[in-house]
Amino acid sequence: MRRPGACWPGQEGPTVLAGHSFAGMIVTEAGVDPRVSSLVYVAARAPDAGEDYAALAMQYPAPPATAGIVYDGDEGMLSEAAFLRDFAGDLPEERAKVLYAVQEPFHKALLAGRTGQAAWRSKPSFYAVSTDDRTINPDLQRFMAKRMGAETIEVKASHLSLISQPDIIASLILKAAGHR
Repeated sequence: MRRPGACWPGQEGPTVLAGHSFAGMIVTEAGVDPRVSSLVYVAARAPDAGEDYAALAMQYPAPPATAGIVYDGDEGMLSEAAFLRDFAGDLPEERAKVLYAVQEPFHKALLAGRTGQAAWRSKPSFYAVSTDDRTINPDLQRFMAKRMGAETIEVKASHLSLISQPDIIASLILKAAGHR
């Protein structure tokens, strides 16, 4: 039975909230929930409250994947070439092609979204920087991780480090949960 106001039905006790890429915005916003004990960002956006992430990202060289976004009205997707090269560059081609085939479009509005709060200001935070990322500039990732005071690891991986280096990312999440 869901309690009124419960964000995660059936979830009791401390919770580690982890997010990749755009989902860093959700971690940043939803992480203020009192049940969230720590935050994990994996090659993720980590804006401050009310911050214009696009303006922040423009302070760094544009990552190559940006040029590979193809729009159809208000929705965008990476072209196959950009997905394989710039998003999933360290995955076997066959696996990357499967992921490309199931890619869901994103709404343009997502690129301009802002958070109303920044949970990393009050919660222990962890950040996995993907050093070979061609989707979010690794120097921007380092800046965000440093600014939030996150315990940071660097992973020699594309944007999809959670798939190409799952053991490293799982270890970071377990550490955030107090298991390592």
